Amino acid sequence: MKTLVLSLLLAAPVLADHHQEAPALPAGLPAEVDSGALTQAGFTSLFNGKDLTGWRKTGGTAEYEVVKDCIRGFGKNVKGNTFLRTDEEFGDFIFTFQFKFNDKNGNSGCMFRGLHKEPNEQNPDGRVTGYQCEHDNDKKVQRSWTAGIFDEARRGWLDPAKDASAEVKAAFTKQGEKLFDWDGWNTIVIKCEGNHLQTWLNGEQRANFVDNDEAHATAKGFIALQVHSGPSGDILWKNLYLKKL
Repeated sequence: MKTLVLSLLLAAPVLADHHQEAPALPAGLPAEVDSGALTQAGFTSLFNGKDLTGWRKTGGTAEYEVVKDCIRGFGKNVKGNTFLRTDEEFGDFIFTFQFKFNDKNGNSGCMFRGLHKEPNEQNPDGRVTGYQCEHDNDKKVQRSWTAGIFDEARRGWLDPAKDASAEVKAAFTKQGEKLFDWDGWNTIVIKCEGNHLQTWLNGEQRANFVDNDEAHATAKGFIALQVHSGPSGDILWKNLYLKKL
């Protein structure tokens, strides 16, 4: 894996306006890293590259499988948002992974500090809720919000906020259009320390959110890969590495 992430992974949090120019990466850190460098830096792979040990499906009707060194989430006429979640839960951490859309018609995302609520006969686990790092795939609304933070089945958009100005939302889309690779792999970094949540997409900071909502702020939960309900979806994830803080 070669990507501009190591400097981001080791950087201290910065409470800056992420819609301004992203801060420069710290000097003295290698610009290119691979799985060996991540492991040496204290990261653990969440995916063994062979099977889905440590993960389980919950929610809708999409399916997950291992394809070469990737996790694939896919389905046609998917009923209900479907998630592949980790058995383990995580609190403060830095998590990095890569993803791409095989099908450019289906929405997706990566839950972090995920939870279950309201179990029922159809879904004994209960509905998945919590923070989601968006994998935006909705050209109908002319939006490019990959690596924005969405609160699944609770508050909706957090960063950009659902009540943000049109100018803020347009700026976030403009940055997303510049950064996102529709045909190749995209690298995400998620950093959680207390109620401070940050994301980066392909080397640039996207979300920089402090959750002061005591009724909803989540301190710990699972990570989960989403296939959104809808006519179709086909997404690949690989190089999933996490470091506990």
